[in-house]
Amino acid sequence: MSKANQFLKEEDAVSPVIGVILMVAITVTLAAVIAAFVFGMGPPEQAPQASLRASADGNSTDKWIKLEHQGGDAINMGSAYTSVVVNGTTVGGLDTQFDAGETLYLSADNVSDSRPPVGSAISGTGTVSVKIIDVASQQMIADMSVRMA
Repeated sequence: MSKANQFLKEEDAVSPVIGVILMVAITVTLAAVIAAFVFGMGPPEQAPQASLRASADGNSTDKWIKLEHQGGDAINMGSAYTSVVVNGTTVGGLDTQFDAGETLYLSADNVSDSRPPVGSAISGTGTVSVKIIDVASQQMIADMSVRMA
């Protein structure tokens, strides 16, 4: 037997093994791509993009926060869609759509479209933190500080 023939006989099992490894790799890759589509692993939902302005309102005894929608996307203010947090406390929602040009009023425990708002007045004269969070995406819509006079 010649030396050239000896090398050819020893390499018979290499091609089938490499072929099986490649087929398994292709199958795993396809399964991962299909699973991504089936289980909805797409981009996360976006929070509404809006320009909001908060300011102190009221008198020396009854204080609340005036929230103005200055432009951008409409915000569904229902508690299932949007969480409004005043000084670390989630306040009750108003089941309405908050569009550009509209004004809402925040008390210590409620969101209202009337002035004065329904609910307890905000006490104190310090800075009040107001956060508006989109529930579905858990993204912040607005994070504001209001100086109560």
